[in-house]
Amino acid sequence: MEKGKITSVQMMLLLYPAITATAILLVPGVTAQHARQDMWLSPVWASLIGFLTVYIAVQLHRLYPKKTPMEYSVDIAGLFFGKLIGLLWLFFYFHVTGIIVREYGEFVVGNFLFYTPIGFVMGTMVFVCALAVRSGIAALGRLAQILVPVVIVLLVFIVILLFPDMDPENMLPMLERGLLPSIRGAVTPQSWFSECFLMAFLLPHVIDEDHGQRWGNIAVVSVMLTLLMTNLATLFVFGNITANFVYPVMSVVRYISIADFLEHVEAVVMALWVVGVFLKISVFYYVVVIALARWLNVSQYEPLVFSVGLLLFLFSNWSAKDLVEMTHFLGTTGSFYLTCVQTVIPFLLLLTAKWRKRANPPPSAASHEEGK
Repeated sequence: MEKGKITSVQMMLLLYPAITATAILLVPGVTAQHARQDMWLSPVWASLIGFLTVYIAVQLHRLYPKKTPMEYSVDIAGLFFGKLIGLLWLFFYFHVTGIIVREYGEFVVGNFLFYTPIGFVMGTMVFVCALAVRSGIAALGRLAQILVPVVIVLLVFIVILLFPDMDPENMLPMLERGLLPSIRGAVTPQSWFSECFLMAFLLPHVIDEDHGQRWGNIAVVSVMLTLLMTNLATLFVFGNITANFVYPVMSVVRYISIADFLEHVEAVVMALWVVGVFLKISVFYYVVVIALARWLNVSQYEPLVFSVGLLLFLFSNWSAKDLVEMTHFLGTTGSFYLTCVQTVIPFLLLLTAKWRKRANPPPSAASHEEGK
């Protein structure tokens, strides 16, 4: 169906913004509510789910090479239950992509384009992402290869500009109440790390798939270090009042003022964030289209792109009433929702596949055992 190919490095560069684009905005504030001055440690605990999810996705791919989760779920669970699991994934990614589009619209309208209708902001982003998705996975991989390094360099540069306003004493007393607060603070970010399961839809198009697990783990480490850096930056500037901000990173950037010359850097952060969200929505959008085409057994996915885009726009309007409701959902039940669908269900499928392989060995293996 999809003839385009990407490298394992490009896969990693697609995974990185697919996780961090929204995480760096919302995670510091939600994490600080539980972990307070130990919020810097929470991304480390949360990354464990990322490593587990990468392992699960790679193992399933090795058992069923060249197949997406929509296909090998049928091989593992049978036609009825496999299609049912595929339908669950399909609805899930429709829903989550709609939430991401809504997050983008709420942030842009709430911080910059105050008088622009949110429907216009979301609709234009969905349309641009539709053009990228229709160009194929190879085009998305090249876009990530060009844009992501620039985003990372500028993000590090912005954190360096915050050094004069930082006070490392804000992280004291360290581990005052033990590890439990930082572990509680990891509950929300671990749901973002579970999005590493997206690589299960990308691995069939990876040329050097033998390096998939290594670069998947590098993506997890990169995301963890990025969240660790942004959590420390907001903690060093705001201290324990970090939990009072919805977008702590955007708020902390407004403090940058170098010699009354370099100010209003939030415009740069906005541009970087829009680039990251564009890549994030494009990756999720691509997965939705590919999943729908595989579930319907359609040979070409391109005719579905704009129809799916309309549905995503509708989902973005239905996903939440306002920003408060959406943030509350992501910080509570949404964490378990994302992790269950993207980590727990694939883990159960992997266990079932391993059991079936042992119960029904290949004919060559069976004859070898009889020969013994």
